[in-house]
Amino acid sequence: MSHYQVESFDFSRMSVEDVQKTLVNYRISLKPQEALTLQQDILKRPPTLAECILWSIQGSEHCSYKSSRKYLKTLSTTGPRVIIGAKEDAGIIAVATDKQGKRYGLVISHESHNHPSQIVPFEGAATGVGGNVRDVLCMGAEVIAIADDLRFGAIHRPQTQWIQEGVIGGIAGYGNPLGIPNIAGGVYYDSAYNDNCLVTVVTLGIVAEEDIIHSYAPKNAEGYDFILIGKPTDNSGFGGASFSSLELDEEKKEQNKGAVQEPNAFLERHLLKASYALFKLLKEKNLLDKVGFKDLGAGGIACASVELAEAGGYGADINLDAAHVSMQNLNPSVILCSETQERFMWVVHPDVTPIILKHYNETFALPSVSAGAGASVIGKVTKDPHYVVHFQDQIIVNALASDVVKGIVYDRPVEKPHRVGQEPSFSEPIDLSAILEKVLTHENVKSRQFVYENYDKQVQGRVVIERGDSDAGVMQPFNNSAYPAEIQATGVALAVGQNPAYTKIDPYWGTVNAVVIAIMRLAAVGTIPQALTDCLCFGNPEKPNQMYDFVESLKALKFVGDNYQIDGLEQKGLPIVAGNVSFYNESKHGAIPASPMISAIGVMPDAQKAVSMNFKAADNVIVLVGKRLDECGGSIYYQVRGDAGANLPKPDLVVVNNQIDALTTAIAHGLVLSAKAIAEGGLAATVVAMGRKSVIGVELELKTDLRLDKALFSETPGFVLEVNRGNVDKLKAVFAKQGVEIEVIGKTIKEPRFVCGKLNYIM
Repeated sequence: MSHYQVESFDFSRMSVEDVQKTLVNYRISLKPQEALTLQQDILKRPPTLAECILWSIQGSEHCSYKSSRKYLKTLSTTGPRVIIGAKEDAGIIAVATDKQGKRYGLVISHESHNHPSQIVPFEGAATGVGGNVRDVLCMGAEVIAIADDLRFGAIHRPQTQWIQEGVIGGIAGYGNPLGIPNIAGGVYYDSAYNDNCLVTVVTLGIVAEEDIIHSYAPKNAEGYDFILIGKPTDNSGFGGASFSSLELDEEKKEQNKGAVQEPNAFLERHLLKASYALFKLLKEKNLLDKVGFKDLGAGGIACASVELAEAGGYGADINLDAAHVSMQNLNPSVILCSETQERFMWVVHPDVTPIILKHYNETFALPSVSAGAGASVIGKVTKDPHYVVHFQDQIIVNALASDVVKGIVYDRPVEKPHRVGQEPSFSEPIDLSAILEKVLTHENVKSRQFVYENYDKQVQGRVVIERGDSDAGVMQPFNNSAYPAEIQATGVALAVGQNPAYTKIDPYWGTVNAVVIAIMRLAAVGTIPQALTDCLCFGNPEKPNQMYDFVESLKALKFVGDNYQIDGLEQKGLPIVAGNVSFYNESKHGAIPASPMISAIGVMPDAQKAVSMNFKAADNVIVLVGKRLDECGGSIYYQVRGDAGANLPKPDLVVVNNQIDALTTAIAHGLVLSAKAIAEGGLAATVVAMGRKSVIGVELELKTDLRLDKALFSETPGFVLEVNRGNVDKLKAVFAKQGVEIEVIGKTIKEPRFVCGKLNYIM
């Protein structure tokens, strides 16, 4: 006999005020009009409590992209080397091909975990890593690397220090036990992030194209089983997705802690090991075409099962009584939508079900490894396109799967905000050494060693250039006998980019610069850019001026994505293959700056030809690529002099393209000893960073029409190269072929000094 009574709400009979009270009392993150839309337009009947909660999560910005979907559709997500674009748990690009024509893919996922990390930094960041790793694993891939790009509030605030320590500890505390190297990342401080830190994580994996497992039910999947894998479901993380789609309220901080999941890295490591072994077993038995696999992230059982089914064109019938749980008397809505960590869902042919149950429950003994963990069959794929959920012999959800996945779509109003910015009338400083010292000690220029030394940077033995030694992390992912000899030398690189000082001035050009600096960092190690990912972090989309920033940023991403020419490919385009949108990064004190967090992937035939940024010896030639322009808006130089300015860098994409093509060719030919992209702090900060890595100084003689201070500190994109004297003419010839002029501006010296005109600075 059933004990649970299905509760439903007839919102059409309530006043708007009563609808609002009901939603608040039940902690349902829907607006009154959304609740009415759910009842009147979608279900055409009073919704159950479980349906209201399901729509508040699956229909949230975090899951359904209800305010951003129409803009995301404009982005380029395909290309000759794109195996899977931004449509499954992770994107995949082809990075190597063996003699038989078999392609090998690099799997990429990029996600944010901002709100949870602001509330509970360690757990928020740790679970962000965990979910991102599972997204890559679920494509049938071996996970080989992670990276993090972080934004914190004003550096001297105690709360900033507390959040930073927790976030870094969470990333290290989860990533290190998994045995995954952290190869790239970035950190910025700005008071605009005081109430909303940003924690974005990129994960990389590798898989042969023929071994990919998709995050949808296969063809002819009617009657397939849904199998829940991993930790027993509890109430942790309940409502996490909808919580991430709300502005943070400091007064509700304690209440919101329940929306953050609890991490268990050691269980996840065991699940990774078990799943790798299962991939091999399924391949041996020729069963990969009879399965689908998905992480239980936002929305838990509900979102994983409905998305697996709907993406294959099916419905689903789910029995929550069959789910393994760790707490008694859980409300079925919690079982359905909790975001308990370390869980996956398989959708498999019934003949495969016993193999998977035995594999996890017996061979890898999940119930013995972690209390209550295991593998359980919880439902079936149905030809009927409805998503139906049962609990104690009652139906608590019954809706078209397509309606659940679609959510409620908005076309938000857009209004350009009033921004006042002008160039300051600074005179050239008398003491350039003092200014350089201020630039170099600025919190957004100083070394990030205190961050990355917490991470394991070399585990797995694939890292060629580790984090901190170059602008991008470089790996040799196929460097063992498990892969054909002809692809073992292949190198891949990962870099990140985004400067909030730029997007404060102009979200469009700030976004262009984010992409440009990311791909230039790839080129600085010798890899050719292949694809991008984006974590689009913005304020409240219901406010037209915040929506404007988002729309401008998307226009910029579309422009760069459509017009960048990848070297060696006839087709134009730099595809975006993974990412997410994080709205509502706003509090009563205001919104964050537009923050399109970009990562970029590069590839080179031979990883051993990659170059680091440290100077190699004295008396080598220093070469400047990229003329210095009067573009100090948003620069560290202007900031240390007390102004933001207006003339931020406006990169010419054709020029950038040619510079990158020439540099990667020069590195492939062994003509460059070290290289670094010019970014925060300009030319001066770049050469000092290169020299400090090897305690080698530099003597420059700049020929420029600009004032010396602007020539040294302008952040116009470009490169600084160290070149052997005998290779300068060869280098010039390579760049000339691409129509790029380069300039010899100095030499390296034994004494660790930076000398340029009247500037003489001890490094």
